[in-house]
Amino acid sequence: MTRHRLATIIAAGLLLVGAVACGSTERVTYDSKNDWKPPPTSPSDTTTTMPDPPGRHYIATAPTADQPVALFQTAGGEESPITVPNPNEHGVIATFLVLQRGVQADGEEWLEVALPVRPNGSTAWVRASDVTISFTDLVVTIALTEHRLRVTQGGDEVIKDFPIGVGTTETPTPGGVFFIKELLRPTNSDGAYGPYAFGLSGFSNVITESDQFGDGVIGIHGTNQPETVGTDVSHGCIRLLNEDLSQLVGLLPLGTPVEVIA
Repeated sequence: MTRHRLATIIAAGLLLVGAVACGSTERVTYDSKNDWKPPPTSPSDTTTTMPDPPGRHYIATAPTADQPVALFQTAGGEESPITVPNPNEHGVIATFLVLQRGVQADGEEWLEVALPVRPNGSTAWVRASDVTISFTDLVVTIALTEHRLRVTQGGDEVIKDFPIGVGTTETPTPGGVFFIKELLRPTNSDGAYGPYAFGLSGFSNVITESDQFGDGVIGIHGTNQPETVGTDVSHGCIRLLNEDLSQLVGLLPLGTPVEVIA
């Protein structure tokens, strides 16, 4: 399918790239908060995992949008065969969720990061010096059976709790830990997908590649059918009331972890 950098389809609950269905979109960007303190140097000759503060999640972002971030199979090892475009197809700078941090005996800092690629759960290592580090104390939890989206702060304080529509039995919302990789604004804010759409790092396990659904990227978006919120309705995306979705814009930075549970 032909792909266009500045246009998206947001159709049937999936965020797509290709010919325009709901009108063109524009990116919404955030300023990240940087408060990175490198872990202490390990005396060993292997990478040492450093624990994160409770409730804190680190985010790695490419410092510029003109070259890819080098990915490695292991800390200090061979380069990974996986590549992540920077910027992505929507012009958004490459962003990753940090899974663990460590240093080698030579003092070089490394980060294991989640990747916005198939298969879900793909990871790689990056040099800390190759990225900009920020953090968030927020986590989004998608409870599929309950049809609820909750935002917690600091590990346990629920600050947002909204009803949602999720995937059907035939096209379920995949479980796992993902992260927000982009925020798009449909031209038609009163359309089927509301005023905003967060693109996640995860993909449908059922829909892979088609003219209608693209590569099956999962998103969080609004709707012009509020009566469907609270049901199993989508092709994998998470559907919110527009007024609830708007409360998340400006609250959740790119890189925020999103945990999808049963």
